[in-house]
Amino acid sequence: MTRKYSIAHLTWINWTPPEMIYNTHLIGYDCVSLRTISQGLPGEANHDISNNNELFRLTQQALKDTGMQINDIELAKIDKNTTDIEKYEPHLEAAAKLGVKNVVTNIWTPDKAFYTDKFAELCDLAAKYEMSVNLEFVTWANVCDLKSAKELINEVKKQNARIVLDTLHFYRSRVTMDELRSTPKNLIKIVHVCDAGREIPSDKESLVHTGRAERLHVGEGAINIAEIVKNLDEDVILCVEMPNLERVKQIGPVEHARRSLVIAKEYFKRNGID
Repeated sequence: MTRKYSIAHLTWINWTPPEMIYNTHLIGYDCVSLRTISQGLPGEANHDISNNNELFRLTQQALKDTGMQINDIELAKIDKNTTDIEKYEPHLEAAAKLGVKNVVTNIWTPDKAFYTDKFAELCDLAAKYEMSVNLEFVTWANVCDLKSAKELINEVKKQNARIVLDTLHFYRSRVTMDELRSTPKNLIKIVHVCDAGREIPSDKESLVHTGRAERLHVGEGAINIAEIVKNLDEDVILCVEMPNLERVKQIGPVEHARRSLVIAKEYFKRNGID
Protein backbone atom coordinates (compact mmCIF):
# COMPACT_ATOMS: atom_id res chain seq x y z
CA MET A 1 0.00 0.00 0.00
CA THR A 2 1.04 3.62 -0.50
CA ARG A 3 2.07 5.30 2.73
CA LYS A 4 0.32 8.54 3.67
CA TYR A 5 2.33 11.54 4.82
CA SER A 6 1.13 14.35 7.02
CA ILE A 7 3.01 17.41 8.27
CA ALA A 8 2.91 18.63 11.84
CA HIS A 9 2.07 22.30 12.35
CA LEU A 10 5.15 22.65 14.54
CA THR A 11 7.31 22.28 11.42
CA TRP A 12 6.30 25.88 10.70
CA ILE A 13 3.76 27.04 13.27
CA ASN A 14 3.45 30.53 11.77
CA TRP A 15 1.41 29.27 8.83
CA THR A 16 -2.33 29.65 9.34
CA PRO A 17 -4.36 26.46 8.77
CA PRO A 18 -5.34 27.43 5.19
CA GLU A 19 -1.73 28.40 4.42
CA MET A 20 -0.57 25.06 5.76
CA ILE A 21 -3.12 23.20 3.64
CA TYR A 22 -2.44 25.07 0.37
CA ASN A 23 1.35 25.07 0.72
CA THR A 24 1.77 21.45 1.71
CA HIS A 25 -0.70 20.29 -0.94
CA LEU A 26 1.55 21.85 -3.59
CA ILE A 27 4.60 20.21 -1.99
CA GLY A 28 3.04 16.75 -2.05
CA TYR A 29 1.77 15.94 1.44
CA ASP A 30 -1.42 13.88 1.75
CA CYS A 31 -2.81 15.54 4.86
CA VAL A 32 -1.98 17.98 7.65
CA SER A 33 -1.80 17.91 11.44
CA LEU A 34 -2.87 21.28 12.84
CA ARG A 35 -2.35 23.02 16.16
CA THR A 36 -5.76 24.66 16.50
CA ILE A 37 -5.70 24.60 20.32
CA SER A 38 -3.27 27.30 21.40
CA GLN A 39 -0.90 26.63 24.30
CA GLY A 40 -0.53 30.31 25.17
CA LEU A 41 3.26 30.15 24.81
CA PRO A 42 5.23 33.38 24.32
CA GLY A 43 5.07 34.38 20.66
CA GLU A 44 2.88 31.43 19.71
CA ALA A 45 0.48 31.99 16.81
CA ASN A 46 -3.16 31.37 17.68
CA HIS A 47 -4.94 29.27 15.05
CA ASP A 48 -8.20 28.73 16.92
CA ILE A 49 -10.81 27.85 14.28
CA SER A 50 -13.50 27.37 16.92
CA ASN A 51 -14.03 31.08 17.64
CA ASN A 52 -12.81 32.64 14.39
CA ASN A 53 -15.51 32.18 11.78
CA GLU A 54 -13.43 33.57 8.94
CA LEU A 55 -10.46 31.34 9.73
CA PHE A 56 -12.79 28.34 9.90
CA ARG A 57 -14.35 29.26 6.54
CA LEU A 58 -10.97 29.71 4.86
CA THR A 59 -9.74 26.40 6.28
CA GLN A 60 -12.86 24.64 5.05
CA GLN A 61 -12.41 26.19 1.60
CA ALA A 62 -8.75 25.13 1.48
CA LEU A 63 -9.74 21.53 2.17
CA LYS A 64 -12.34 21.70 -0.58
CA ASP A 65 -9.95 23.29 -3.08
CA THR A 66 -7.13 20.82 -2.49
CA GLY A 67 -8.84 17.58 -1.51
CA MET A 68 -6.56 17.46 1.52
CA GLN A 69 -7.64 16.17 4.92
CA ILE A 70 -6.79 17.20 8.46
CA ASN A 71 -5.53 14.03 10.10
CA ASP A 72 -5.44 15.40 13.64
CA ILE A 73 -5.52 18.52 15.77
CA GLU A 74 -3.54 19.37 18.89
CA LEU A 75 -2.99 20.06 21.69
CA ALA A 76 -5.61 19.15 24.27
CA LYS A 77 -3.01 18.97 27.01
CA ILE A 78 -3.72 17.85 30.55
CA ASP A 79 -1.94 19.76 33.32
CA LYS A 80 -2.68 20.83 36.89
CA ASN A 81 -4.94 23.60 35.57
CA THR A 82 -7.04 21.29 33.38
CA THR A 83 -9.95 20.99 35.79
CA ASP A 84 -12.57 21.45 33.07
CA ILE A 85 -12.15 19.09 30.12
CA GLU A 86 -15.26 20.60 28.53
CA LYS A 87 -13.20 23.65 27.60
CA TYR A 88 -11.94 21.57 24.71
CA GLU A 89 -15.40 20.85 23.34
CA PRO A 90 -15.62 23.86 20.99
CA HIS A 91 -12.27 22.85 19.47
CA LEU A 92 -13.38 19.26 18.95
CA GLU A 93 -16.73 20.33 17.56
CA ALA A 94 -15.13 22.68 15.02
CA ALA A 95 -12.61 20.03 13.99
CA ALA A 96 -15.30 17.38 13.62
CA LYS A 97 -17.15 19.65 11.18
CA LEU A 98 -14.01 19.49 9.02
CA GLY A 99 -13.88 15.71 9.16
CA VAL A 100 -11.11 15.40 11.76
CA LYS A 101 -10.98 12.03 13.53
CA ASN A 102 -8.04 12.50 15.92
CA VAL A 103 -6.99 14.84 18.72
CA VAL A 104 -3.54 14.74 20.34
CA THR A 105 -2.90 15.16 24.06
CA ASN A 106 -0.04 14.84 26.53
CA ILE A 107 0.37 14.97 30.29
CA TRP A 108 2.00 17.78 32.29
CA THR A 109 1.17 16.98 35.90
CA PRO A 110 2.63 14.29 38.21
CA ASP A 111 -0.76 13.71 39.88
CA LYS A 112 -1.55 10.30 38.39
CA ALA A 113 -5.06 9.98 39.80
CA PHE A 114 -5.92 13.44 38.48
CA TYR A 115 -4.54 12.96 34.97
CA THR A 116 -6.07 9.48 34.70
CA ASP A 117 -9.52 10.88 35.42
CA LYS A 118 -9.03 13.81 33.03
CA PHE A 119 -7.72 11.59 30.25
CA ALA A 120 -10.78 9.37 30.61
CA GLU A 121 -13.02 12.46 30.48
CA LEU A 122 -11.25 13.65 27.34
CA CYS A 123 -11.83 10.27 25.70
CA ASP A 124 -15.53 10.44 26.57
CA LEU A 125 -15.79 13.98 25.18
CA ALA A 126 -14.00 13.04 21.96
CA ALA A 127 -16.25 10.01 21.53
CA LYS A 128 -19.21 12.39 21.16
CA TYR A 129 -17.55 13.59 17.95
CA GLU A 130 -16.38 10.15 16.83
CA MET A 131 -12.77 11.12 17.47
CA SER A 132 -9.85 9.20 18.95
CA VAL A 133 -7.63 10.67 21.66
CA ASN A 134 -3.97 10.13 20.81
CA LEU A 135 -1.64 10.33 23.80
CA GLU A 136 1.85 11.51 22.89
CA PHE A 137 4.52 10.67 25.43
CA VAL A 138 7.08 13.49 25.63
CA THR A 139 10.55 13.03 27.09
CA TRP A 140 10.27 16.02 29.46
CA ALA A 141 6.56 15.55 30.32
CA ASN A 142 5.04 13.50 33.13
CA VAL A 143 3.96 10.67 30.86
CA CYS A 144 7.37 10.44 29.21
CA ASP A 145 7.74 6.97 27.73
CA LEU A 146 5.85 4.15 26.06
CA LYS A 147 5.51 2.15 29.28
CA SER A 148 3.73 4.93 31.17
CA ALA A 149 1.57 5.73 28.13
CA LYS A 150 0.40 2.12 27.90
CA GLU A 151 -0.25 2.04 31.64
CA LEU A 152 -2.60 5.02 31.27
CA ILE A 153 -4.36 3.52 28.24
CA ASN A 154 -4.86 0.23 30.10
CA GLU A 155 -6.15 2.05 33.19
CA VAL A 156 -8.90 4.04 31.46
CA LYS A 157 -10.03 1.23 29.13
CA LYS A 158 -11.48 3.57 26.51
CA GLN A 159 -12.05 2.24 22.99
CA ASN A 160 -10.95 5.53 21.40
CA ALA A 161 -7.68 5.87 23.33
CA ARG A 162 -4.53 5.68 21.19
CA ILE A 163 -0.81 6.52 21.40
CA VAL A 164 1.17 8.91 19.21
CA LEU A 165 4.71 7.69 18.73
CA ASP A 166 7.26 10.45 18.11
CA THR A 167 10.62 9.04 16.99
CA LEU A 168 12.50 11.79 18.85
CA HIS A 169 10.80 10.99 22.16
CA PHE A 170 11.02 7.25 21.47
CA TYR A 171 14.80 7.54 21.23
CA ARG A 172 15.35 10.09 23.97
CA SER A 173 13.07 8.31 26.42
CA ARG A 174 15.13 5.17 25.76
CA VAL A 175 12.21 3.04 24.65
CA THR A 176 13.36 -0.39 23.45
CA MET A 177 12.27 -2.21 20.33
CA ASP A 178 11.04 -5.06 22.53
CA GLU A 179 8.70 -2.62 24.25
CA LEU A 180 7.38 -1.53 20.88
CA ARG A 181 6.94 -5.08 19.61
CA SER A 182 4.92 -5.95 22.72
CA THR A 183 2.55 -3.02 22.09
CA PRO A 184 -0.73 -3.83 20.28
CA LYS A 185 -0.36 -2.34 16.81
CA ASN A 186 -3.89 -0.96 16.81
CA LEU A 187 -2.88 1.48 19.58
CA ILE A 188 -0.57 3.46 17.29
CA LYS A 189 -2.01 5.10 14.17
CA ILE A 190 0.15 8.25 14.05
CA VAL A 191 3.94 8.43 14.15
CA HIS A 192 5.85 11.72 14.18
CA VAL A 193 9.05 11.23 12.19
CA CYS A 194 12.28 13.18 12.57
CA ASP A 195 15.85 12.41 13.57
CA ALA A 196 18.33 13.55 16.22
CA GLY A 197 21.98 13.23 17.17
CA ARG A 198 23.23 10.24 19.11
CA GLU A 199 23.84 12.14 22.36
CA ILE A 200 20.79 12.53 24.61
CA PRO A 201 20.83 15.81 26.58
CA SER A 202 20.60 15.46 30.34
CA ASP A 203 18.88 18.79 31.01
CA LYS A 204 15.30 19.78 30.22
CA GLU A 205 16.23 23.03 28.50
CA SER A 206 18.29 21.24 25.86
CA LEU A 207 15.63 18.58 25.34
CA VAL A 208 12.99 21.25 24.81
CA HIS A 209 15.19 23.29 22.46
CA THR A 210 15.85 20.34 20.18
CA GLY A 211 12.22 19.26 20.19
CA ARG A 212 10.91 22.68 19.24
CA ALA A 213 13.66 24.19 17.12
CA GLU A 214 16.44 21.83 16.02
CA ARG A 215 15.18 18.48 14.77
CA LEU A 216 17.06 16.68 12.00
CA HIS A 217 15.82 15.21 8.72
CA VAL A 218 14.83 11.55 8.71
CA GLY A 219 17.98 9.46 8.25
CA GLU A 220 20.31 12.32 9.18
CA GLY A 221 20.88 11.29 12.80
CA ALA A 222 21.15 8.28 15.08
CA ILE A 223 17.54 7.09 15.39
CA ASN A 224 16.65 3.78 13.73
CA ILE A 225 13.43 5.18 12.32
CA ALA A 226 13.01 2.42 9.73
CA GLU A 227 13.02 -0.27 12.40
CA ILE A 228 10.43 1.64 14.42
CA VAL A 229 8.08 2.04 11.44
CA LYS A 230 8.52 -1.59 10.35
CA ASN A 231 7.04 -2.61 13.71
CA LEU A 232 3.89 -0.53 13.17
CA ASP A 233 0.83 -1.16 11.02
CA GLU A 234 1.23 -0.27 7.35
CA ASP A 235 -1.66 2.21 7.53
CA VAL A 236 0.02 4.34 10.22
CA ILE A 237 0.19 8.01 9.23
CA LEU A 238 3.79 9.19 8.81
CA CYS A 239 3.68 12.73 10.15
CA VAL A 240 6.78 14.79 9.40
CA GLU A 241 7.51 16.93 12.44
CA MET A 242 10.60 18.95 11.56
CA PRO A 243 10.91 22.27 13.40
CA ASN A 244 14.35 23.62 12.61
CA LEU A 245 14.51 27.39 12.90
CA GLU A 246 17.98 27.77 11.40
CA ARG A 247 17.10 25.84 8.26
CA VAL A 248 13.88 27.77 7.81
CA LYS A 249 15.91 30.97 8.14
CA GLN A 250 18.27 29.78 5.41
CA ILE A 251 15.84 28.44 2.80
CA GLY A 252 12.34 29.49 3.88
CA PRO A 253 9.48 27.42 5.29
CA VAL A 254 8.13 26.11 1.96
CA GLU A 255 11.43 24.66 0.80
CA HIS A 256 12.16 23.35 4.30
CA ALA A 257 8.82 21.52 4.36
CA ARG A 258 9.41 20.19 0.83
CA ARG A 259 12.89 18.89 1.60
CA SER A 260 11.66 17.28 4.80
CA LEU A 261 9.10 15.27 2.82
CA VAL A 262 11.44 14.35 -0.05
CA ILE A 263 14.20 13.23 2.31
CA ALA A 264 11.76 11.18 4.41
CA LYS A 265 10.32 9.43 1.35
CA GLU A 266 13.79 8.65 -0.01
CA TYR A 267 14.87 7.26 3.37
CA PHE A 268 11.85 4.99 3.71
CA LYS A 269 12.17 3.78 0.12
CA ARG A 270 15.82 2.84 0.71
CA ASN A 271 14.69 0.86 3.74
CA GLY A 272 11.91 -1.00 1.95
CA ILE A 273 9.07 1.10 3.28
CA ASP A 274 6.89 2.55 0.49
